[in-house]
Amino acid sequence: MQKSIPGIRPIVEVLTARARERRINHAAWATRAGIRQETLSSLKGRRSCDFSTLQRLARVVGATIGVLDDGVLTGTRDGLFPAEIDRDYEDKLFDLCASRDLDPERWRRVGPSFFVAGLAVMMASVDGFDRRGLLELAERLHAGSSQVGVFALWLERTPIQPSRFLPPLADLYRAA
Repeated sequence: MQKSIPGIRPIVEVLTARARERRINHAAWATRAGIRQETLSSLKGRRSCDFSTLQRLARVVGATIGVLDDGVLTGTRDGLFPAEIDRDYEDKLFDLCASRDLDPERWRRVGPSFFVAGLAVMMASVDGFDRRGLLELAERLHAGSSQVGVFALWLERTPIQPSRFLPPLADLYRAA
């Protein structure tokens, strides 16, 4: 069994973005992961890495390294958004929002923290949904995400079409 994971650069970029989101500097990140700071610094230039090292780094930033049943969810270069949203993925997002679940770990498993935080902010605008709870969730997922300027950036870049995504959720609430 191969112990080293090739092609780690995109993984390290996403994990680094998550560390920044959580305001964890390199020294603290390395210490919490139980690795040397030099090891963490050198990962950006490496082509492969020991899987256990990636797992430890991921845990510190609230991420998991693994294989998804339905393929790999790829993200934008900056790690803030999913690269694309197909119908199945959009259905998962819809089901998450319709569930009214405010567990940040469940939301993090669905997509990049910045993306799902913006989704929570968007959901806070739907009548009948827990506005305060969704805005608190958004802040836990990505600090500052409920600020007007940050949400405006999310709206500019999101692959979700709010005008298509929100009406069925509002209808679902009215039917309940």
